[in-house]
Amino acid sequence: MEIDQAQEPDYESVKIDYVGFVDPYAVEGMVVLKADNGKEFHMRAFSGEVAKHISSFGETEGEAAPSIYKMIEEICEQNELVLVKVKIYESGDVLRANLYFTGKKDLVLRNYRASDAMALGAFYNIPILVRKNLLKESMEAE
Repeated sequence: MEIDQAQEPDYESVKIDYVGFVDPYAVEGMVVLKADNGKEFHMRAFSGEVAKHISSFGETEGEAAPSIYKMIEEICEQNELVLVKVKIYESGDVLRANLYFTGKKDLVLRNYRASDAMALGAFYNIPILVRKNLLKESMEAE
């Protein structure tokens, strides 16, 4: 698979529309990913800490990037690599993601935790792609 290939028809580009928590103690995070056509994917069952990091990436001032994200940034800089897209998909009962890097050479890291990959997508403000079969019509809470 080539890094610069055209977007596959079974993936849709999404934006992070909402970041929050499932529980009052902020232990379990959740995000709503929204496509241009209004369809959504509600992702949950990941660390509240990751949700807090995703929220902080949009802030223009404040604390520096968390250590793991800073570490990945430094590794990329040292190796002249840039993360260019993240693809989220189902693998059995869990969500996984592939991370696509380009630079001196192309590199695809496969089958990583979707929440971490999505956080990296937010950190770098790059395209996050989701399998179309995961997107559903928007639902309003009553």
